[in-house]
Amino acid sequence: MSPRPDPTSKRSIKLATRTYHSTGAVSFSTKGEYGVRLMAQLAQRHGHGPASLTDIAEQEDLPRAYLEQLVISLRDAELVQSTRGAHGGYELTRPPEQIHMSEVLRALEGPIAPMMCASDDPTHNTCARTGYCTVNFLWIRVRDAISGALESMTLADLVPASARLMPADPSQQIRTQGAHQPT
Repeated sequence: MSPRPDPTSKRSIKLATRTYHSTGAVSFSTKGEYGVRLMAQLAQRHGHGPASLTDIAEQEDLPRAYLEQLVISLRDAELVQSTRGAHGGYELTRPPEQIHMSEVLRALEGPIAPMMCASDDPTHNTCARTGYCTVNFLWIRVRDAISGALESMTLADLVPASARLMPADPSQQIRTQGAHQPT
């Protein structure tokens, strides 16, 4: 007699090979995706003055008009600043090491909330079941895990100093690399 197949392994295989039609249980929109790419480009260019959205759009193959919309939220959150004029554009307000990914995604997407009952914004609407819900603890743990991961990363983690554009001025290059001139 042959052994009976394990129903849980059969179910695991079925779930692993299933085609899903959504982006997942917890997802970020194109605002978050494109905005992070925009910020990574600004981090890569940090210290070189304002960067043009046209250049970034070409580099990242993103629609310039959409970047114009995203940069408003980033400016309102004081993560980027703009300069007008012929050599104008956008640049980070702080070094990449000082900008946490949690700030960036909250500016773009709003509060971290896998479910409405587990938002990290105290003014966010809550569910009527919040006081007695049996699964609220799960959503709070998911929210805290996502928030913790985003808080632990900065733009510098996405764009290490070695990947940043080198300044044209050699004296700036030495400071950027942290090297010392021989004495």
